[in-house]
Amino acid sequence: MIRGIPEVRLIDHEGKQVGIVPLLQAQEMAREKDLDLVEISPSAAPPVCKIMDYGKYVFQQKKKQNEAKKKQKVIVVKEVQFRPRIDVLDFDFK
Repeated sequence: MIRGIPEVRLIDHEGKQVGIVPLLQAQEMAREKDLDLVEISPSAAPPVCKIMDYGKYVFQQKKKQNEAKKKQKVIVVKEVQFRPRIDVLDFDFK
């Protein structure tokens, strides 16, 4: 048993709530479908676990982050240095 937890609230791979099941049964259900049992909310009583392909989930999260990064606008602040002997027209131009 993981951390001594006897039972978990289980969500299957289709997103349907199965209910509260023993941890060993949840692990067996995940093995039958060749998927992973992922703990979603460890602080809940009982903890919430979901049957999913964890590798695919991580890949999709990274893909979303990359898309968000592409869409963000980067602000660049330009720096201009002035000397004491700058002419008025040069100052107005810059």
